[in-house]
Amino acid sequence: MSGRAQLMWDEAVTGYDFGPDHPMDPVRLELTRRLVGALGLDRAVEIVAAKPAGRSTLRLVHREDYIEAVKAASADPGSADGSYGLGTVDDPAFAGMHEVSALIAGQSVAAAEAVWHGDALHAVNFTGGLHHAMPGAASGFCIYNDAALAIARLLELGAERVAYVDVDVHHGDGVQAAFWEDPRVLTISLHEHPRTLFPQTGWPEETGAESAAGSAVNLPLPAGTGDAGWLRAFHAVVPELVADFRPEVLVTQHGADTHFEDPLAHLAVSLDAQRAVQLACHDLAHEHAGGRWIALGGGGYEVVDVVPRSWTHLVGIAAGRPVAPETVIPEGWRQEVYARTRQLGPVRMTDGRWPVSWADWESGYDPADRLDQAVRATRRAVFPLRGLLA
Repeated sequence: MSGRAQLMWDEAVTGYDFGPDHPMDPVRLELTRRLVGALGLDRAVEIVAAKPAGRSTLRLVHREDYIEAVKAASADPGSADGSYGLGTVDDPAFAGMHEVSALIAGQSVAAAEAVWHGDALHAVNFTGGLHHAMPGAASGFCIYNDAALAIARLLELGAERVAYVDVDVHHGDGVQAAFWEDPRVLTISLHEHPRTLFPQTGWPEETGAESAAGSAVNLPLPAGTGDAGWLRAFHAVVPELVADFRPEVLVTQHGADTHFEDPLAHLAVSLDAQRAVQLACHDLAHEHAGGRWIALGGGGYEVVDVVPRSWTHLVGIAAGRPVAPETVIPEGWRQEVYARTRQLGPVRMTDGRWPVSWADWESGYDPADRLDQAVRATRRAVFPLRGLLA
């Protein structure tokens, strides 16, 4: 195994563009890539532009009729079939949609192949993490589910245990659905409570099919949860389950929309807490998966101040060159931000909350605390199914 990290990148991924009024602005991808370069991290990784996922790969997760519907809408956006979730407010059809969606999926699949074959120990595709796409429908800004496709490819290559940890503010419903009946895949999602946020799924009681009981884990967090609660919840559930599962590969999704500045959700997490969870996922990969780690992007709609910094931290951690929070961001990048967006870019790689702290789960469960109630509900729903103490 080379031990060298791969960064999956092709400029053409910025063509994943739902239009000027859509919150998923592709400038977030371009600015992230430029910040990675401005901080010199591109010299610490192997940059790989993979091929688009072909039909046989897409069919590992997606139905043939859905792929055909995407291709038709891609060729003629005006013909998009709403029964497949295409041409909607969330997922408007656009020319070339199939091609660029398959390209993003191809980056995640290639990342999985590189890590499985030992060509890289870690691989990052921050353009991916499109976790809402279902086998037969687009959903939540997601056309093809690259995260599920990467996992399915690992299984096809012979993996027997793959753990997926999703810390996007939205429930990782598409990945859960893809492996609902498969005990070889453990899906863990921390997200804002479905009562207050799309897609209104991800309840603690969603624990997998009878044939895979305990393979789906959902921890819905109260709106307003901040750094200490978010980190407490993560560490109360994720490390113990991953250690018990003993995955051969860890796949993680790092949507940046948990941030307190994100316009589409209601958590209050800082960039510094996001970095802390990225570090924790890296450590879990080394402790329980032989270091094999595939890290994906996801949501994130504060496209200047939050997304580029969060995912640049992710690249630095994967590359073995974590960026110190107090690092001053190069002026050249900030000038590029202003030229592209007419917004002022951030000055440092921190929100000023590093180091972040939290109380361990064993340190004082409070039955009146809504966060602790949420954690307890998840542990009670899943841990006994896996032979663990709740």
